[in-house]
Amino acid sequence: MGSKNKIILQIWNYLKDYEFDIFYDAFAGSNVVGYFMKTQGKKVITNDFMHISFLGSKAIIENSDIKLDYEDIQFILNHENDANFIATEFKGLYFSDEDNQFIDKIRFNIDLLTDPFKHAIALSALIRACMKKRPRGVFTFIGQRYDDGRSDIKKSLPQHFLENVEIFNNAVFDNSTRCSAYNALTQEIKVEADLVYFDPPYFTLNSDNDYVRRYHFVEGLARNWEGLEIQNHTITRKFKSYESPFSRKDLAYAAFETLIKDNQEKIIAISYSSNSLPTKNEMVEILMKYKSKVEVKEIDHLYSFGNQNHKAGNGFNRVKEYLFIGS
Repeated sequence: MGSKNKIILQIWNYLKDYEFDIFYDAFAGSNVVGYFMKTQGKKVITNDFMHISFLGSKAIIENSDIKLDYEDIQFILNHENDANFIATEFKGLYFSDEDNQFIDKIRFNIDLLTDPFKHAIALSALIRACMKKRPRGVFTFIGQRYDDGRSDIKKSLPQHFLENVEIFNNAVFDNSTRCSAYNALTQEIKVEADLVYFDPPYFTLNSDNDYVRRYHFVEGLARNWEGLEIQNHTITRKFKSYESPFSRKDLAYAAFETLIKDNQEKIIAISYSSNSLPTKNEMVEILMKYKSKVEVKEIDHLYSFGNQNHKAGNGFNRVKEYLFIGS
């Protein structure tokens, strides 16, 4: 949801001529933008309040040389334990009993890894395996009623896990800078950077922007449900969503202004869409209060998340992606 994978080259084309060495991705999300900037030799700092995003950042952006080796993988797969939280709490909801037992076993073993980067790679691989195995890649419904026969759904969860370990291992590289990853509310941390990139959840009247609702199972898995209270009255066993000013119209405008004001000494780039609030003109107006020059770049983009391609023609997700640049 919200990944910039399809338009990252266009974003880079608009940003590459600005002078910056330190890039701060304040809403890292899928880590597509931050990772790309690392490939361009930038010192990258990421932040996201979702733990699944933070783990991905730590695994392949902050991490420059640590990988899971054969012994690590064998330990994760084969060390015996009696963990049964998922098999008990989520029985019959998202995965088979066998898959739940597999997730329980390796989730417990991953926490026994002492290296933080190995821990991040292994847990990121498990999270992505769970998402790939699910119809549409989300956890807003139970059962398999949206199974469209994709090969990913037919593939076993252990196979998904091993494939994703390889993917994350192969993504680790050293770009000769010292990158870092944070897991906090963006408005609560301050970082030193030359260019700050804001890609917050887009507030729109057409749909909600609640990432927790879609990914609560893997977010809970990432945090081992520590500090989270599962809402047992819900069919999906979700937990209470994180508070975000970008999920409310009455708070989103002030949140943008605060972020822009607090970072006015930096180059500011903001991704936003034409069907969201603030509007294009309103965003420019806010930026002009604090930046002497504001450019707006437009990118045609078809939004979809998970595998909901059946919505591709309904008009709501065919929008223009705006890139606001204040310098």
